[in-house]
Amino acid sequence: MKTHAQAVVIGGGLVGCSILYHLAKLGWTDVVLLERDELTAGSTWHAAANIHGLHDNNNVTRVQHYTMNLYKELEKETGQGCGVFQPGSLYLAKTEEREHQLRLQEAKAKYYGLNFHEVSREQAKELHPLAQFDDIRCIMFEPDGGNVDPSGVTMAYAAGARAMGAQIERFCPVTGTEQQPDGTWIVKTEKGDIHTQWVVNAGGLWGREVAAMAGLTLPLQPTEHQYFVTESIDEVANLGRRLPSIADRDGEYYFRQEGNGFLIGAYEKDMRFWAENGTPLDFAHELFPDDLDRIMENVIRATERVPCAETAGVKRVINGPMIWSPDSNAIWGPVPELKNYFCCTGIIPGFSQSGGLGLLAAQWMIEGEPQYDMFAWDLARFGDWADKKFTKARVEDQYAHRFAIHFPNEERSAGRPARVRPVYELQKEMGCVFGLNCGWEHPLWFSGTPGTMDTNSFTRQNWWEPVGREVSMLRENVGVIDISNFANYVIKGPGAFDWLDKLVANKVPTEVGRSCLTPLISVRGGVAGDFTITKVADDEYMMVGSGMAERYHQRFFNMVELPEGTTFEVATNRIAGFNVAGPKSRDMLQRMTNADLSNENFRFMRSRTIEVAGVECLAIRVSFTGDLGWELHCAEEDQVKLYAALLAASAELDGGPVGGRALGSLRIEKGYGSWGREYSQEYWPQEVGLAGLVKLDKDFLNKEAYLKVKDNAPREMLVGFEIDAVNDADASGGEPIFTPDGKPVGRVTSGAYGYSVGKSLALGYANPETAKPGDEVEVYILGKPHKARILEAAAFDPSGARLRA
Repeated sequence: MKTHAQAVVIGGGLVGCSILYHLAKLGWTDVVLLERDELTAGSTWHAAANIHGLHDNNNVTRVQHYTMNLYKELEKETGQGCGVFQPGSLYLAKTEEREHQLRLQEAKAKYYGLNFHEVSREQAKELHPLAQFDDIRCIMFEPDGGNVDPSGVTMAYAAGARAMGAQIERFCPVTGTEQQPDGTWIVKTEKGDIHTQWVVNAGGLWGREVAAMAGLTLPLQPTEHQYFVTESIDEVANLGRRLPSIADRDGEYYFRQEGNGFLIGAYEKDMRFWAENGTPLDFAHELFPDDLDRIMENVIRATERVPCAETAGVKRVINGPMIWSPDSNAIWGPVPELKNYFCCTGIIPGFSQSGGLGLLAAQWMIEGEPQYDMFAWDLARFGDWADKKFTKARVEDQYAHRFAIHFPNEERSAGRPARVRPVYELQKEMGCVFGLNCGWEHPLWFSGTPGTMDTNSFTRQNWWEPVGREVSMLRENVGVIDISNFANYVIKGPGAFDWLDKLVANKVPTEVGRSCLTPLISVRGGVAGDFTITKVADDEYMMVGSGMAERYHQRFFNMVELPEGTTFEVATNRIAGFNVAGPKSRDMLQRMTNADLSNENFRFMRSRTIEVAGVECLAIRVSFTGDLGWELHCAEEDQVKLYAALLAASAELDGGPVGGRALGSLRIEKGYGSWGREYSQEYWPQEVGLAGLVKLDKDFLNKEAYLKVKDNAPREMLVGFEIDAVNDADASGGEPIFTPDGKPVGRVTSGAYGYSVGKSLALGYANPETAKPGDEVEVYILGKPHKARILEAAAFDPSGARLRA
């Protein structure tokens, strides 16, 4: 066995073998995979192994399409059969909401050049003559849908990796992972130790146990999951061809042909956890006792869809374990707190995603960053707040609602609250409806009635009018926005300026009381983040960034060594904040402080430590609303006192509390981008309008990468759209955009109704060679074309006069 390797992959399931294969494919052939038992042990071998291309997340769609196309290439490359069956998949909609979802996916498929289109009931009946579709209002067909052989695919990845020089050690349990002072690792096994640059945790069901060896706790929880295969059915055998699978999400089951019978599986409401305190080390190819009664309601719906299945005998029942994350997406990526430790576990639709997971993981390790923004999978989206209680509650909800539609702006309540600020109870009493951001409960909107809940659909919901009132109140008077879910960092010491100046692309302020906006450049030259940096004292700075990216950004912070005597603190937990904004914000705050807030003495992007209602605050004259305003940052223990005073003062000026939904509308009216929506490592500064904040007469992180792309013509440009939203719905993000004659233009990243301008608006990316400001385009809201126009400037106050008043 090897004693040295570039990477050691722990886990010989589907995903571990895919990562090994792709590492070798990208040039790292001195790699080894360690499997405690036989390849496919755990959950791979008993998977139903269905494959599909479309996903609500656009980048996940891209990687699933890559994966589906890879399997036949693997067969040709390795000679190992993958058991690929692609008779197609029929997607059924019984409800209007499901139809909206399917039509949106059809529009996305058109944009990405994928094959997914509507068929009539008659056409569906020709494709699947044994099914009935009388109660179905919309049917989509994906010709490439189907299934693969779990063991065949895994063995093909393994064979391809071996052929390129990678090694696989079976029956070789890992007993420890020990990081060395230089950041490399010793992986300890019963057959000897391996010194490696990278450790890859692809432990699957044992992902928690592998992580624990490195001192990590991952938010994962296994469950039982059942499906069964029927005996041979004459009607199936006599067809002489393979039937398409049926994706009846409203019926909450999956259904496909297996041999001359059917495979039927379900995600039942009466779910069961397994191995809550750890996966047994001697578990390999075992199954649990059958418990079909728990899924019979789902099965009945399946047999009503295909009546000949009702009387078929059961040939085989599979009740095996699956391991879930709190949102059913992968726990994937380098651990920010450790050097060269990569996780890839908690994967549910593994056979639709294995190729993409492996490719992007290999890119991240070898090239420093994946080609796509995959924050939806990034383990950095969770922190210590995602504890065992939270994880179990969310996994139960995810399992039982596996096929439920994830509506735009939907906030699920399971496992909450995880983290709250002192003002939480006061906000509840005010009828606040909360959202979840990096574990924090933060206000979305205020109903005035305690206990109010969101309604959910693709169209405008119960919050639409109250949010409009909040927007109007701020634009006309003043609003108080809780921004305590933003990430706060404090950098102190003699090297504070030098460290920040080497980190970010803009010039860092050298004068106390000055602030700057700055991008953070990614490994490939894109925009990894955007921050406000304020010099608050000699040798002390405060930096504010995206709350949900707090752990993600740690990776970049770790790339720049802190000078001696300098400290970096993630201060989010101890600092709270409010944005007071609107044309009367100065009048309101001036009544609460002795500081001079006049424009002459407190200009835009200036800061000062002041007292507001007796509470010491760092006041920064900046506002994400695009209106006159100040951010007030205070100690968390002073939050309730400050909030109560701000609300009382705002009420005197016909103002009040404003939530995150209104803030979303306000920023879109101003054309302000947001990290994770408009800004990500995929986009260059010149594509998002931030190139002017990149200063080339200084050094900064990943400057060389930026220099390689800075003169490139924009592939796409971030622009605003004015939309004729005739169907009582607004864009929310992900909708494709076409020219009137059907050419792809781009896609929406954020959308909202612009209450201040009386128009439905969106931000998104457009190909400058296809469409330019002023051009008419079509935005596919609810999967249908809506006339739109690319804006030449921000819809609200394009000159920025109000911001600087």
